[in-house]
Amino acid sequence: MLRPSKHAHPDRTIINVALLMLSRLRAQRLCEYDALLAFVRKAVTGGDVLFLPALNFLYLLGLIEYHPKTDAIEYVGQNEAV
Repeated sequence: MLRPSKHAHPDRTIINVALLMLSRLRAQRLCEYDALLAFVRKAVTGGDVLFLPALNFLYLLGLIEYHPKTDAIEYVGQNEAV
């Protein structure tokens, strides 16, 4: 859910999960997919459902890149994605 409504819990939205993932990736610069998923599951109730949409959201914004060889996600920052 991208647009908030009066029924949405602020901690259980795609925007919040994307913010948590982004803060983790900015601190570590590179994080394995499974480790990031475990972090989101621990931080947010129902985070496993919101993980993939939040990951897609960050990728569409050009803030992250996925490396299939190492199964890792890298923070590339704004305007640094190719």
